[in-house]
Amino acid sequence: MTGYLTIAGDAEAEIEVKRSRFRCTLRRVEDETTARAVVERLRRDHWDARHHCSAFRLGPGPQPVERSSDDGEPAGTAGAPMLEVLRGHAGAGVSDVVAVVTRWFGGTLLGAGGLVRAYSEAVRLALAEAGGLRRELLGIWSVALTHDVAGRIETELRAAGATVLETTYAERVGLRLGVAPVDLPRVEALLAAATGGTGRMAAVRERWVDIGES
Repeated sequence: MTGYLTIAGDAEAEIEVKRSRFRCTLRRVEDETTARAVVERLRRDHWDARHHCSAFRLGPGPQPVERSSDDGEPAGTAGAPMLEVLRGHAGAGVSDVVAVVTRWFGGTLLGAGGLVRAYSEAVRLALAEAGGLRRELLGIWSVALTHDVAGRIETELRAAGATVLETTYAERVGLRLGVAPVDLPRVEALLAAATGGTGRMAAVRERWVDIGES
């Protein structure tokens, strides 16, 4: 697994069904502790609501960490449908995200089917509002260049598939590059050709990097 989708930003969306309000709050999170803290904060902020149902997915596939809670709604009518929306979003699922749907009861029972539809729709609307962001597992490499060629080579490296994560200026120009494994041979060949074989890439580590909106 070298890439997955997360949300581009935090978002909220609200629907009303027979006077019950369902407000979905989406937050990007990195771990289970943070995800649960979001749920508890919303529980405190909206103390007058009857339910704070939640679902979250963390990390890359094929087996991300997944949790869901019905928070007092009939079993299987809230948390599980919310999780299914996260799993199915954009065809491949969205991760590193917690969805909390806060419900203010409007006085009319909606039945199991009505609850499933309401909780699912609130999450879908919030995901549409949040937008998508692609994350890729990249090798992080450093390279030092002379000032007279650095600008041109940086442009060529970007065109070859490298993500320039950082540029520093001292006696030489230092680039920190993120390179997907599939692009590494092309990037190395370009750098060698552009520098007459003097440009060397030094491996730093691997890390998940936000690439751009999807």
